[in-house]
Amino acid sequence: MLISFICNSIIVGLAVIFHYEALNRIGWLITHMRMFSQIRLMFGVMLAIIAHTVEVSIFALAYYFMHHEEGFGTLVGNFDGSFLDALYFSFTVFSTVGFGDIEPSGALRFLTGVESLTGLVLITWTASFLYVEMQRYWHR
Repeated sequence: MLISFICNSIIVGLAVIFHYEALNRIGWLITHMRMFSQIRLMFGVMLAIIAHTVEVSIFALAYYFMHHEEGFGTLVGNFDGSFLDALYFSFTVFSTVGFGDIEPSGALRFLTGVESLTGLVLITWTASFLYVEMQRYWHR
C-alpha cells in the first residue's frame, strides 16, 4: 500500500508540474506572439488541449505498467492489456466521464480516484487561465 501511495504521488506530481510549466509557457507565448488576439487565444487553447493529452498519457503509462506489474491490481472488462486501452481508460477517468467498460481492481482503484480529482483540478485551472487570457486580449 505504501509503494502504491508513493507511485501515485509521483504520478500526480509529474502531471501537476507539467501542467504548471505548460500554462506558464503558453502564457509567455500568447504574450509574445505578433498576431490577432483571437488567433493567439485559439493557439493557446490548442496547446492547452495538447498539454492535457500529455497529462492523460502520464497516467496511462502508470496504468499500463502497474497493470502488468504484480501487487498493483489490474484493469478488467474491455481491456486487452495494450497501451491504447490504458490511454482510453485514462481519458475517461481524467475527464470524469467514466464509461464503465474498463474497471480497476486492487490498488489501481486509488489511482483512478486520484486521477479524477487531478483531472478536475487541472481542467478548471486551464479554464481559469484561458478566461484571464481572454479578458486580457479579447477586444471587440
